[in-house]
Amino acid sequence: MKDALGSQVLGGTKWKRFALVMVPTVGIAGAMTVAMANGVLASSFAVSGQRFEVSADQLDGQTFAQSGDVVVDANGKPHAVAVAGIKSATITNMCQSVVVPIPVLGNLSIILRAGGGGTPVQATDLVLDADQVNADATFTGVTIGASAADIASKTGIQGFEKHTGNPDGSTTPFAAGDFGQVVDHAVLTDVKQTAYSTTAGTMALKGLSISANLSAQGCY
Repeated sequence: MKDALGSQVLGGTKWKRFALVMVPTVGIAGAMTVAMANGVLASSFAVSGQRFEVSADQLDGQTFAQSGDVVVDANGKPHAVAVAGIKSATITNMCQSVVVPIPVLGNLSIILRAGGGGTPVQATDLVLDADQVNADATFTGVTIGASAADIASKTGIQGFEKHTGNPDGSTTPFAAGDFGQVVDHAVLTDVKQTAYSTTAGTMALKGLSISANLSAQGCY
C-alpha cells in the first residue's frame, strides 16, 4: 500500500500513550480561531507564551503533517514545540482551558466546550504548536523522515509552516531539508494536550459553551 506521497507504508500502525515522536496533534484556540475567506490564513500574531489545555474524547482526521519547531513568544522566550497541520478533522467532546493569574483574586479559569451531544466539531486546516500530547492512536499510511517542504506542498495544508524565530509570530515555508512526517488517516482517543497556539481555516463548533471561574481548574 502507498500513501498520498507515493511512499510504501504499513497500514494500521497502532501506538499507545504517544508524546512528541509522532504527534498528529489536536487543539483549538476557541474564540481566537478565525474562519478564513478563500482558504487564506490571516496574518500571524505574536504568541503570548501562556500554555493552554485541550482534551477530546476522539479526533478522527485526514492528513496529518508534522515537524519540529521553536516558538518565540512576545517576550522573546523560546519554546520547543511540535508544529502539526491537519487537513480535516472531526472532534468529539472537545474542551479547551487556560488558567490566567489575577492579582489578589487568584487564578482565573476560562473553559470552552463544544462537540458534544452527538454533533462533533468540524475543522479544516488546523495548525498547532504543542509541547505535550497524550492519546491512544491508530495511524494508517505513515511516512516518517520526509522533507517537511515536500509534505507541505503535496498536502496543501494552509498555514503549515515554521516560525521565523521573531517575537511577532511570523512564519516562513519549511526548507527542503527540514525533517517531517505525515499520516494519511488517524483516529486518536482520550486526547490530552498542552499547546502555545492553534489556528484553523474553518471551524464549526456546535453547542459552544464558554465559562469563566476562579477555581483554577482546567479540562484535566
